[in-house]
Amino acid sequence: MKSFSIRLFLAAVAAVLAASAAPAQPSPNPYPSRPVRIIVPFAAGGPSDIFARLIGQKLSDQLGKQFYVENQGGAGGNIGMGNAARAAPDGYTIAVVSSSFMVNPGLYEKIPYDPERDFVPITIAAYAPNLLAVNPMLPVNTVNELVALVRANPGKYNFGHSGVGTTPHLSGEMFRHAQGLDLVAVPFNGSGPALQSALGGHTPISFVVLSPAVPLVKEGKMRALAVLSTSRSGALPDVPTIVEAGYPGIEADTQQCVLAPAGTPREIVDLIYRQIVAALATPDMKERLATLGFVPVANTPAEFAQMIGPEVARWKQIIREANIKADP
Repeated sequence: MKSFSIRLFLAAVAAVLAASAAPAQPSPNPYPSRPVRIIVPFAAGGPSDIFARLIGQKLSDQLGKQFYVENQGGAGGNIGMGNAARAAPDGYTIAVVSSSFMVNPGLYEKIPYDPERDFVPITIAAYAPNLLAVNPMLPVNTVNELVALVRANPGKYNFGHSGVGTTPHLSGEMFRHAQGLDLVAVPFNGSGPALQSALGGHTPISFVVLSPAVPLVKEGKMRALAVLSTSRSGALPDVPTIVEAGYPGIEADTQQCVLAPAGTPREIVDLIYRQIVAALATPDMKERLATLGFVPVANTPAEFAQMIGPEVARWKQIIREANIKADP
């Protein structure tokens, strides 16, 4: 996905630069005229929260009004996304959410939103690979050693993940299912809380998004066993991929999706999209994203819209085949 995403991003930057050369047209109702809320449907400290705060600061600087984050964690992102779907479609509420909003329709019997009907896609701004990491006190240095340890101690170990329906959760379940491991999944309201639990030794094994784990791995507070992708991450170049470790089939990344409630004016959607593309192209933002393991995408609203239906169908099939169940 990486090379394709970078091509999309470069094309988006070129389109925005071309549009900026056109004469500006005065607007009778300048937007934004007041602060804009960014709903993140997960707890603070996770990848969506980190990304939303980075992009929110850029949008604040570029548009002259504050874009502020409001964390609304719970139910694998369903609570916050339900609230975002019901928000006034005036451009003053947007959402930054992971791939979970396209996963949850296949995982839960009922969710408080329709991923295609209730939102206007703005862009998939970036993605980050997922990561398998452990507390350094766990006596393992490779995925093979982890599998052997869990098999030798059935029912003793559990793994924390960033929320029911998130791609780290699904990767962990597919790993457990494929290897026949007696390993209990423990959900949290984001990668941040999952990592804190791992640091405390409560859930010593973690399937999380790479971004918030990078500083912990570099400081030696967590041990990264594998990046769940087909290519290594520039943020942790010494960590092997899950394919290199000999466990293909659970590769997954976590997208950072930006949406607005259905009915939000097209000119506002297009403006936010152009500003996000411009923000991602700045040197400081590119450096920061690379350090955290994010890869910019910035596909257009139309391209994003075309992806939602197929992605929902794809995850439904994966969930059914792996017999993954949401918590009651």
